Amino acid sequence: MKLKTLVVRFLTKRFIWEYDPTLESTYRHQATIDDEVVSMEILDTAGQEDTIQREGHMRWGEGFVLVYDITDRGSFEEVLPLKNILDEIKKPKNVTLILVGNKADLDHSRQVSTEEGEKLATELACAFYECSACTGEGNITEIFYELCREVRRRRMVQGKTRRRSSTTHVKQAINKMLTKISS
Repeated sequence: MKLKTLVVRFLTKRFIWEYDPTLESTYRHQATIDDEVVSMEILDTAGQEDTIQREGHMRWGEGFVLVYDITDRGSFEEVLPLKNILDEIKKPKNVTLILVGNKADLDHSRQVSTEEGEKLATELACAFYECSACTGEGNITEIFYELCREVRRRRMVQGKTRRRSSTTHVKQAINKMLTKISS
């Protein structure tokens, strides 16, 4: 499922009926989230199958929106393998992501229940939303804002860890030097 329709809905509050599903797009957006100005760079990879290119995009990203179509079980079943690839590429860091079931306006054609989406999000330890890029149903803005909040929280935790580990490395280097001098 393409992220493009959700991104366009988020940025313009409009739905695009026609677009090139193979066209990769990068969008830049600035927003104030919780009284802090945030600059976002959103990449829609358009389902690129080139492994090297896909891995590069995954390394580049700090947060991910995994979108499936509630009327397409196959798109839902692609989420876990994609998450596993993300984990492998981003290791040892935990991947920051949001799970989104799109096309909530087509409930009559639903193949994936809300409960299944919620269960998968619990397994993935991430937030879950259902929405419709077409109608704007669901809080699409909140999806992107919550992802930014989660990225910010992870940065803060990793920043504290990095400082501690940098201090530890400096101490270890000084101890090695002192040990060599003492010998």
